[in-house]
Amino acid sequence: MLERLGRWVHRRSAGILAGWLALALAGAVLGGSVFDRAESPGPRAGVESTLVEQRLDRVDPGGEQVVAVLRGTDALGVALVGQASQVLHDLRALPGVHEIRDPYTTGASDLLADDGRGAVVQVELDPSLDHDEALHAADEVAMRLRTIAFPSVVVGGELLAEEAFAQQAVRDAARGEGVALVVLFGVLVAVLGGWLVGALPVLTALGAIAASLLCLTGLATVTSVSEYAVNVVTLLGLALTIDYSLLVLARFREERATAGRKADPARVLGRTMATAGHTVLISGLTVGAALSGLLVLGDPVLTGMAIGGVVAVAVATAAGLTLAPAMITLGHARIPALGAARGPRRPRSPADSILARSAGLAQRRPWPVLLGSAGLLVVLATPLLALQVGDSDARSLPATSEPRLAYDAVQQHHAGLRTTPITLLTDPPPADPQVSALAQQLTQLEDVADVVVLDALPDGSTKLAVEPVGATFGPAALRLIGQLRELDLAVPVRVGGPAAELVDARAAIGQRLPLAVALVMLVTGALLLVLTGSLVVPVKALALNLLSLAATLGVVVTIFQWGWGSSLLGFTPWGALDLTTPLLLFLFAFGLSMDYHVFLVARIKEFWDAAPRGRGGSAAGSRAANDRAVLAGITASGPVVTLAALAISIVFLGFAAGELVAVKEIGVGMTVAILIDVTVVRGLLLPAVMTLLGRWNWWLPGGSVRGRRRTPRPSPAVTVGSA
Repeated sequence: MLERLGRWVHRRSAGILAGWLALALAGAVLGGSVFDRAESPGPRAGVESTLVEQRLDRVDPGGEQVVAVLRGTDALGVALVGQASQVLHDLRALPGVHEIRDPYTTGASDLLADDGRGAVVQVELDPSLDHDEALHAADEVAMRLRTIAFPSVVVGGELLAEEAFAQQAVRDAARGEGVALVVLFGVLVAVLGGWLVGALPVLTALGAIAASLLCLTGLATVTSVSEYAVNVVTLLGLALTIDYSLLVLARFREERATAGRKADPARVLGRTMATAGHTVLISGLTVGAALSGLLVLGDPVLTGMAIGGVVAVAVATAAGLTLAPAMITLGHARIPALGAARGPRRPRSPADSILARSAGLAQRRPWPVLLGSAGLLVVLATPLLALQVGDSDARSLPATSEPRLAYDAVQQHHAGLRTTPITLLTDPPPADPQVSALAQQLTQLEDVADVVVLDALPDGSTKLAVEPVGATFGPAALRLIGQLRELDLAVPVRVGGPAAELVDARAAIGQRLPLAVALVMLVTGALLLVLTGSLVVPVKALALNLLSLAATLGVVVTIFQWGWGSSLLGFTPWGALDLTTPLLLFLFAFGLSMDYHVFLVARIKEFWDAAPRGRGGSAAGSRAANDRAVLAGITASGPVVTLAALAISIVFLGFAAGELVAVKEIGVGMTVAILIDVTVVRGLLLPAVMTLLGRWNWWLPGGSVRGRRRTPRPSPAVTVGSA
C-alpha cells in the first residue's frame, strides 16, 4: 500500500506541493489567530478544592488582585503618607476597581514591611470584568500605583504573573525556534552535502507547523483550545517532522544508490515509502498513542497539551508521508549522491558512525556492556527517589520580570504575607457555637499557625482562613490538607485554596497514572508487535525505555530541584519541579524514544527477514544471522538516527535557552532524554540485549522464532555523508 502511495506521490507531486503550500499560507495568515483564541485551562472538575472555588464564585465572587510592593524609604513618613493616600483615594474612583486594602487609607498595618521601609497595596478588581477587561484595568491600576513616591514600586499579582508567563512563553518560543532553525539548517547543509537537501527537512517542518496551527484555529471555532496546545504544536511539530523527513530522505538516497542514478524515480520513491514510509506510519501511531495517554489523566493543563500533541503528530506523519516525498520528487536531481559532503572531506562509511562502533563493542562484550550501561542508568535515576513537585507560580518567571520581583519582595520583607491561607467552608454562620469549637480545634493542630473566622458569606455560611506553618506549598501545608479532610472536626468542612488544589491534582493524577501508563504501553507494544512480528521486541523496548526515562528524570531532579548547574543554565531553583514536568517528560520522551526504536528495529527486522539461517536453520546459524542483522540494521540506520537526534536536540536546546523555568525543564529534560537514548540505550543496551537473546528476539507464541520472510530487501548501500 505504501509503495503505491510513493508512486502516487511521484505522479501527483505538483498538486501535493500546491496543496501543502496553500495550507502553509493559510496557516501563516489565519493560524496566528489561535494565539488570541487560546484560553487558559480551567480548574480540575469534581475535586474538593474546585467545589470550594465554585461555591465562593457563586455566593461571594472575588475579582482579580493587583499587588504593589513599595520599598526603599520610611513607609510612614509624613509627606509620603499624604501623597500615597491621595493616589489611593483617586485610584478608588478608577473604573474596574472594586476594593483597595493598604496601610494608608484602610489602616491595614499588617501590610507594612517587617523593617518599616516598605508596604504592600492590594487592589481587587471588579469581579464582573472578563479577562481582557481585567488586564486593561490592571495595567491602568499599575500605572497609577507606580506614581506613589517610593524609590521602588513593583506591581504583580496572579493575573499579571499569568500574562507575563504567556508573553514570555511566546518570546521564548519565537527566539528558541528562530535560533534552532538557523543552526539546524547549517548543520543539515554540512552533513547532507547541499543547500537544497539541507533545506528540505526544515521547509517540511515549517509547512507542518503552519498546517498544525491552522488545525488548532479550526478547533478553536467549535471548542476551547488551551494555550498549552499551541506550545506543544510548535515544539513537537518541528521535532517530529524533521525526524520523519530525514528518515525518508536517507532511505531515498540509499534506494537510489542501490538502483542507480538512472533508475525510475517513481520506482525508487515507491521502494522508499514501502520501507521508510511504513516506519514513519508506525512511529507516528506510536508517538500519538503515547501522547494520548495524557487524556486519560483528566488534567486540564495536560489535556490541552495532549490535544496539541495529537494534532502535531498527525500533521507531522502526514507531512512525512506526502510533503517530504513530494519535495524529494521535485528536487531529486539536485539531491547529492550518498556519501557526498560539502568541502574536501572524504565520505565516511556508516561503519564508522558512533552507533555502529558502539554496537560492535556491545556485540563483542555483551554482558559487561549490559551491566555497565544498565548500572549507569540506575545511578542516574537514583535522584528520582527524592522527586518533589509543586505549582511553580511566579517563581517560574525570569528573575527580572516585574511580577517575579513583586513576589520575591513579599517573600523577603513581609513575613505575614508569605503564606497563602487554606480556605475552609462550613454551613453554620460565624456566630454558631460549632464554628467557635471548630476554630478552637484547628488552633490545636501542630501544623496550624493561625485561624481567622471571617464575616458571614452572603448565604449565611462561614469561611475560615487557616494559615499553615511554613510556605504555601510546604510539607506542613500539604500534611494539613489531609488532616483537615480526615479528622472528625466539630462541624463538616470543605477544604480549598492553593495547597488543596495541589494536593487534589497530585491525587487525581496519581490515581489515573497507572491506567494511562498501561494504555500507552499496551498500544505501543501492539504497534511494535505488528511491525516486528515478535513479542520479545516490544517487551524489551518498553523495559529499555522505562530505564532510560527514569535516568532522564533523575538528571532533571538533580538540575532543577537540587540546583546543580543552575547558574550555568541561568535560573534559580525553588526546590521542586513543576507538577506537569515529570508527566510531560515521561510521555514526550517515551514517544520520541519509541520513534528512534522503531527506526532501528524496523531496519534490523529487514536484515533478519532477508538473512540466510544456516544449514537446517540451526540455532547457531540463527544466532549468527541475528547478530549480523543487528549490526547491519544499526549500521544502516545509525547515521540517520544520530543526525535526527542531533537535529531534535538543537530544537529542544532552543527551548532550554528560554527564560521560563517550567519551559526550561522540558527543553533540558528532552535534550537529556535524547542523548541518553541514542548513546547509551540504542548504542549499547539494545545491541547487547539483542545479541544475548539471539534468535529469541523474534519469538512469538504459537509461531516460529525465525520470523517470516518478506520480499522487501535491505539496501546494501549504506554510505552517508558524515552523520
